[in-house]
Amino acid sequence: MEEEIIKDSIFRIGSVTSVDGRAIRVSVDKAKNSSHLLYKGDLVKNVSVGSYIKIIKGFTKIIGKVEGEYTIEDKVYSNKEYSSDKEKISRTLNISLLGFFNKKEFERGIKEMPLIDNECYLLDREEFNSVHDFIRKEDEPLTIGTLTLEKGQEIQVGIDSLFASHIGIFGNTGSGKSYTLAKIYHELFKKYKDQPNFQANAKFFLLDFNGEYVNENDNIIVEKEFKQIYKLSTKANGDKFPVSTETLYEPSFWAVVLEATEKTQTPFIRRAISNSWLTERLNSNDTIISLIKSKLLLAIDKNDKELGSKIVIEFLSDIENCLPANNLSEIIDTLRENLQYWNQGNEFVYIIEPGNWKFKDDMKQYVSADIDTLEITNIAFNSLDKLKLQIVFQYYDDIIKGHANREHLSPLIKRMEKRFEDIRKVIEINDNINNQKNFTIVSLKDVNIHMRKILPLLLCKQLYDEQKEKNDETTYLNIIVDEAHNILSRDSDRESEQWKDYRLETFEEIIKEGRKFGVFLTIASQRPSDISSTIISQLHNYFLHRLINNNDILAVEKTISYLDKLSFEYLPILPTGTCILAGLTAQVPVVIDIGKIEEEHEPNNKTRSLIKNWK
Repeated sequence: MEEEIIKDSIFRIGSVTSVDGRAIRVSVDKAKNSSHLLYKGDLVKNVSVGSYIKIIKGFTKIIGKVEGEYTIEDKVYSNKEYSSDKEKISRTLNISLLGFFNKKEFERGIKEMPLIDNECYLLDREEFNSVHDFIRKEDEPLTIGTLTLEKGQEIQVGIDSLFASHIGIFGNTGSGKSYTLAKIYHELFKKYKDQPNFQANAKFFLLDFNGEYVNENDNIIVEKEFKQIYKLSTKANGDKFPVSTETLYEPSFWAVVLEATEKTQTPFIRRAISNSWLTERLNSNDTIISLIKSKLLLAIDKNDKELGSKIVIEFLSDIENCLPANNLSEIIDTLRENLQYWNQGNEFVYIIEPGNWKFKDDMKQYVSADIDTLEITNIAFNSLDKLKLQIVFQYYDDIIKGHANREHLSPLIKRMEKRFEDIRKVIEINDNINNQKNFTIVSLKDVNIHMRKILPLLLCKQLYDEQKEKNDETTYLNIIVDEAHNILSRDSDRESEQWKDYRLETFEEIIKEGRKFGVFLTIASQRPSDISSTIISQLHNYFLHRLINNNDILAVEKTISYLDKLSFEYLPILPTGTCILAGLTAQVPVVIDIGKIEEEHEPNNKTRSLIKNWK
């Protein structure tokens, strides 16, 4: 009893002097103006900005955080008895309320407000640990760092509460956000990588825009035997990511890839891709040759003066570009020389030699005979080539029959060659994807800007749709996007509205509905103000590194309502490797130093030493 009285007398720091909503003011006892207090031979850190206090209201212990402090000096003290200069100072603390102790556990939220004159105390070690104990009874701990303001105090988060949530990691370049991303997933894999159920049920997919998570050893985050790495490239021969036929035949995706206009080109793409009659006829060489012949004869039959013989040559040239190996160039040369449009008769004519002209059915027989000499080699003739061929056939069918305006569709066909060439370099069609490794990293470092925007949408949508279709409560998918502003930018004038809509349909659906299907998103970005507000607002947990730009700080302030004023003040001055952890996994926002990762598992993002390289 006597010990409790002594402890209370030492730990008491003052009393409540005003209550204004959540803002509380506490007057500090003048005897407690020192930086440290002595208790049982140990130095106890006295109350200061950033520390916690306990307000006793009857049997209720309310916990608050010191957000500010100001002092008043007693300058008229000649007739007063002060034992030291410190006693001339009157300190007042601004407190924001965080929660209360429910029996022995700390609980966030306020049920009762303090009263004037309620006594205030420092937290003892047990109470301090309880405030920073973020692990629920049924959860497992994961150590990610230590408290910045309390050296040696480890911070553990619950695995369920962190990874069964959407995570945001924000910070300026060089502030340590990629390291934090690597740290939390490194710790997770260190704990579970050998567990069979983890390997079978959990899938992690990391989109790496700058090649920070791949190197020569490929041991970043976790050893390479536990992960699958795709180093995609539109420059040289890189890896190819497997994509299912179903994903490939998604009209919305191709509308985005080909930058199709909304009113004319997009309906055309839908018409082309959904044309099952055409799809069936592209499965064998004989039916392809038959299709070419029928379209050619249809164009000739129309005898359209405006289309003329030019349409025949263009049609065959485009077909030639779609087929991997063929002798169409010889046939084109023959037809260019012999098949002409006769203006006087308003019809096509096949000129065998001067004076020997063939019309109508005779002419068609010669044209058919030329097409019959076509030979197609099936080398590398895959679904991508067939799809391209299908679009070309649909285009000429629409033009010849007069169902579409050539001026509207021809820009799309011109773009198609380059876009298909890029896509072909980075994906392969594979309906039997059987990847035994549960961690996949896709490096987009060597991919051109256009594909950098398109590929993440394609791959993430495919993964999400697969997981959604399973609808299995035991499976888990975490999509990790580093440098997320590359694809989740809110206000980019460079992209079409269609691209933005497709992105919204993909990522905003994942973040709003993914939890129901076991799909979670982790995004890291240096520009939170650039990212869609819908996506930012749906995140559950935040790791906030140094942010300097005022717009970024305001974006965070608007989104995270429970982040206290003091934490906001910290944002521009956080050192590298230090961040604020806030969200559902933490009872209170805390400033933490992210723990070290073994060197071989660190991301490839170290700041260069110019002096070291220049000497």
